Amino acid sequence: GILLYMRLASLKEVIYWGGGVSFSQLIDVLQNLPEYLQNQKEQPKEGVTLAPKVTVSMSCVQWEEQTSEQVLRMHRALGGMMPLQTLWMGTIIKLLDLEDVDTGLPGWSATESGTVPGSVVYHKLSQTLMVRCKEGWVGVKALVLKKKLTAADFYNGYLHQWFQQDSKGPPGECRFQTLKPPLAKKTPGLQAHNRQH
Repeated sequence: GILLYMRLASLKEVIYWGGGVSFSQLIDVLQNLPEYLQNQKEQPKEGVTLAPKVTVSMSCVQWEEQTSEQVLRMHRALGGMMPLQTLWMGTIIKLLDLEDVDTGLPGWSATESGTVPGSVVYHKLSQTLMVRCKEGWVGVKALVLKKKLTAADFYNGYLHQWFQQDSKGPPGECRFQTLKPPLAKKTPGLQAHNRQH
């Protein structure tokens, strides 16, 4: 019973993200599957487009180029398959739990101007890391840096130490930076083929 419920819950989630098909429609198809299979029609080849393949580069947040709305949209689209990635002090981190903070948090004003994209501020009251985008801010509640950390863990273990040192390092380093994915390696056969032409 529990396994079936979990499978149905997963199906509901798939339908929610897929759009256009209701849960009751799916149940109807499953209950009348032999009839639907007998009357199936092949989809026409014309006009068919394939969804783009999900790549690692799609998960790299570009703080200088993306607005908070774009980052949150990317998180919703990829989060289940591949967490968003960024750099902190040269180390790759994965952002697990993002939320919209532009609508406001108690004691937080998202109107701070002049902040460099990628800048990280800890909002103690909500225990959220606030990250500056090209326009607006996103909230980060959990991330992976060697291990899974809450925003409070990250602040206590990394961010707080940085500010305790009176920012002796370059100020531009105390922020999330865009991770540049490695370029795809050319295959030897392709290189040989290119040399011949």
